[in-house]
Amino acid sequence: MYSIGGQLLADSDSALLAMEDPSNPLLQISTSRGNLFVELYPDEAPQNVRRFLSLAAGEIELVDRNTDTIFKPRYYDGMSFHRVIPGILIQAGSPAYNPLGAPSDLLEDEINANILGLDKENVLLPDSTTNPILNITSADEFSKQLLQPLYKSMSIETANDLIGQEEEIATRLRTMTIKELYQLLGYTYSEENVSRPIQSGVLALANSGPNSNGPEFFISMTDSEQLSGKYTAIGSVIEGMDVVGSIGSQAINPLKATRASTVIYAIEKIN
Repeated sequence: MYSIGGQLLADSDSALLAMEDPSNPLLQISTSRGNLFVELYPDEAPQNVRRFLSLAAGEIELVDRNTDTIFKPRYYDGMSFHRVIPGILIQAGSPAYNPLGAPSDLLEDEINANILGLDKENVLLPDSTTNPILNITSADEFSKQLLQPLYKSMSIETANDLIGQEEEIATRLRTMTIKELYQLLGYTYSEENVSRPIQSGVLALANSGPNSNGPEFFISMTDSEQLSGKYTAIGSVIEGMDVVGSIGSQAINPLKATRASTVIYAIEKIN
């Protein structure tokens, strides 16, 4: 780390020293607001880390549908952080903003819910309020996020189907863990690898639901328990969180193009 005009700037030497495991891949993400350095965790999410590295290095074939021409682009170079929720996350890599789209195959999640403690967290607290991890703030959300998946698992489709099931429903709600709820929603888990929660600085893959990982990623700017167990974490920013803070200081709506979006010049493996 070095200083220009009193401002501390991250560099590759200090990033290498800050690594959790020097054998892990270290990426430099060069942006229009400065550089940040990300350590990837291939032991925790091997398939998804491998895909991310291959996309960044230009090793995956993509087809231009207009000309049927095959390219191997450095996927992220020239893209922007198209979605920013200040203080929460910055997001980039959407196929919607890449002229070549993305690989057609989506990867499965690589998440260990037990390591995250989701098998020990009940959906209802002892006072019968919902666990704050679920971020349920209304009766409508309670119905959509909790009751409807439970009813579906019990083959309850009508009001008549509820008759005689009240005690079973109450018991299931009382004993259900967050892991079990997420599994009802379609999430699958493995105990083969270690996982880490979505905390400040973690880089995870964005998705449209269970097992739908593509090239899109986000970097969390805060500890986000409500996201853990639903998104595969593949790395962490180890130098340059000040740059993340700068990128994340202004809201960016993904539906409205703006020059305020931060450009990614390149993502390169440097070790």
